Amino acid sequence: MSLPVTVTFMLADWIAKGLADGTFERVGGVIRDVGTKQVVTWLREQGSTNPSGKELVELGRSLQLTQGILQVTSAVSILNLGVSVIGFTVILQRLKELEQRLQQAQKLLNHINRKIDLSFYANFRAALDLAINAFTMTKPENRRSSALQAINRFLEAEHIYTEYTDIEIEQKSQIADEYLLTLSLAYLAEARCYLELEEHDTALRRFQEGSIVIRSRIQKYVKLLLTYNPAVYLQPQFRGQIDLRRLTRIYQWLDPTLDENAVFDMQRMNLFILAQDPNNAKWAESIPAAIWDDPKPQIYARLPKTLEVMESMIETNRRFESYQTEVQAISQLGISFHDWLKLTPSTEIKPDGVKLMYIIPSKPFELQPSI
Repeated sequence: MSLPVTVTFMLADWIAKGLADGTFERVGGVIRDVGTKQVVTWLREQGSTNPSGKELVELGRSLQLTQGILQVTSAVSILNLGVSVIGFTVILQRLKELEQRLQQAQKLLNHINRKIDLSFYANFRAALDLAINAFTMTKPENRRSSALQAINRFLEAEHIYTEYTDIEIEQKSQIADEYLLTLSLAYLAEARCYLELEEHDTALRRFQEGSIVIRSRIQKYVKLLLTYNPAVYLQPQFRGQIDLRRLTRIYQWLDPTLDENAVFDMQRMNLFILAQDPNNAKWAESIPAAIWDDPKPQIYARLPKTLEVMESMIETNRRFESYQTEVQAISQLGISFHDWLKLTPSTEIKPDGVKLMYIIPSKPFELQPSI
């Protein structure tokens, strides 16, 4: 079947030019027109379907090809570029990584008598095993029945980790981000089941509903990490690590109408307040546990890492939201999800070291209104 898309391993010159001059922007796994928001390219990762942490970092670097033309931060997202390359096995691996990180966090939280409940991770893993088995079954009725059982478990996980996330954000906890990421995986696993069943409309609706839940909580978490005086991230000691442009990108995710001048104006008085208190004693007393449980002078050494956490959470949210455009494309192009998975350049030989594949529609892709 001939489809109105071009699949290639090479970034087209006109797309590179649009990214360079600001006509286009990368948002998660798509490149879109800044003005119209029409999608001009979907990005799909190549290589390992279950990359290691090192491979994820390398992918982040490869996204900065053509002198940073794709405009990504150094922070690594837990989600892949494209829903088509994050199947149940990958989700399971990500879930295990989060569980291990929480186990490490438990050691740090023992001194304040905080106990992390990891029991529901076993249930989530069991649901993923059920989904994996479901889609290896040959009889359609068995496959669908098992998939629906897995979906019910994923729905349960969504409710549980939404509650956990809200509790941890309310407590300004260090582990709120881990629960937020787990919640993202739960929604993704559920939507992936619907895609495997070729229920595109339901998958799209669940992505849209999940985006509302996840984004609202990431916004709260980012504002928490910015602290009551975000100018602390612009202290002279962070020269060469954090600049106004980087802080502005955080604010632009919260409010796209802001530019660097607006963000600087927002920080004028905050900078003055910091200057009046050279030791930042008042700020140090107010910092949330999400940054540090016991305020000490060393807290400032954590701020560059804290900014990376914000960038990573924002990138994860953008990738989750961009999955919706893939599902819309599948539906509008009249292609099955499994045929979409098989898209690959028909004449090109994959160059060594290439980490990305580009799916380019014959004309800019218009997003449908939300369901």
